[in-house]
Amino acid sequence: EDIENYYVRSGSANAGTTDDVIGSITLNYYDWRLRRPSREIVEEIRERTADIAGLVLETREVSHFQGTEKPVDIVVSAISRDSAHAAVASVRAAMEKMPGILNIQDSRPLPSIEWRLEVDRAQAAKFGADVSVVGSIIQLVTTGIRLGNYRPDDAVDEIDIRVRFPADQRSLDSLGELRIPTQAGSVPISTFVTRRAAESTKSITRIDRRRTLSIQADLADGYLIGPTLGELQQQFPDLNLPADVRIEFKGGAEQQAESTTFMFMGFGLAMALMAMILLTQFNSIFQAVLILTAVIFSTGGVLLGLIITRQPFGLVSCGIGAIALAGIVVNNNIVLIDTYNKLRDTGMERKEVILRTCAQRMRPVMLTTITTVLGLLPMALALNLDLLNRDAYFGGPSTAFWKQMATVISGGLIFATMLTLMLTPSFLMLQANASARRREKRLQKRARRETETQTIAP
Repeated sequence: EDIENYYVRSGSANAGTTDDVIGSITLNYYDWRLRRPSREIVEEIRERTADIAGLVLETREVSHFQGTEKPVDIVVSAISRDSAHAAVASVRAAMEKMPGILNIQDSRPLPSIEWRLEVDRAQAAKFGADVSVVGSIIQLVTTGIRLGNYRPDDAVDEIDIRVRFPADQRSLDSLGELRIPTQAGSVPISTFVTRRAAESTKSITRIDRRRTLSIQADLADGYLIGPTLGELQQQFPDLNLPADVRIEFKGGAEQQAESTTFMFMGFGLAMALMAMILLTQFNSIFQAVLILTAVIFSTGGVLLGLIITRQPFGLVSCGIGAIALAGIVVNNNIVLIDTYNKLRDTGMERKEVILRTCAQRMRPVMLTTITTVLGLLPMALALNLDLLNRDAYFGGPSTAFWKQMATVISGGLIFATMLTLMLTPSFLMLQANASARRREKRLQKRARRETETQTIAP
């Protein structure tokens, strides 16, 4: 009742999968309003396939942002092959004991052998055998000796012409029965060629001349990549890794670090541009800093809104929302301080100016905040309206990004507005009192200097 189509593929399903993958099954769900949440479906599949013997099943839910790549991607590099393999084994063992990490795989080659034919050159020289002919003779048992090529009339590409033994004679035992022409006549190849089994190596990956392997894994629902990798990194000193091993976090961790750097740079640049404009317009460092304090106040509302709605802090969505919020929350302080400066020019007392400013700008500030929050409320609640079918519903796979961003802006704006209405007048009054005390001290110093001058004059 939840799955519309099945797609079954045998062999390696996607690029980057391990060598032991024998197939994949892709499920296409019905529309999300007609089925259970995909997380429940995936969890049921894991429970019902957990007791299948002889198979290792990886049940994955493809992310809209991550694609088919696994979020956890650890690159292990070392100078020697043994060190790299030992480090991968230790790190993987530590990951398997941690909760929240699923579907672990690494790029170590599977246990397999290859047959190596070692030529005794001294023995071959006794018979006058040409060592280069050995490789050609062996091809009769493997891929065949290429004699030429031709292109059929109904084809575009050329086809190789190869000669080799019949299928029933192409086996390992046939290698010892091959005979090679020499000066002494036809000699069995086993006379000077020894067959030996060795561990096979299908591919070797090197980065900066270091042997490199990778470990990839998925994260369970409710686990974040940052804390999970931080907990794993704390276990590295206890793993006794070889000295030449280097471990780097790629994939989701690398993207998160790059996004964090970009967000901080963008936020810092936005704050610097706003500070420059405020300084040129108000000609006061104190008032410019006071306006920008609303950005600091808004961070409490951002975290509080996410805690109330039980949403994680998404770096991209919440970061963009925080940068947009910084440009919104300063408007309330700008309105208050601009009115305060205009009323102060009339000559009224500072306390009276502050009270009149709050009375005149209370309603505009509240209306601005309320209308903005109400405008973001449908996004924060993940409300969808189908005007053609006259239907309204909540949720949807594509609403997660916008829901977090709307929650960040709404929560930060409400919290910053309440603090702005209370703290901005208080800071303005503190500045007024501090200015009055400094003015009084200057007048007292001037009066003392005048008194001392009059005393010395007679």
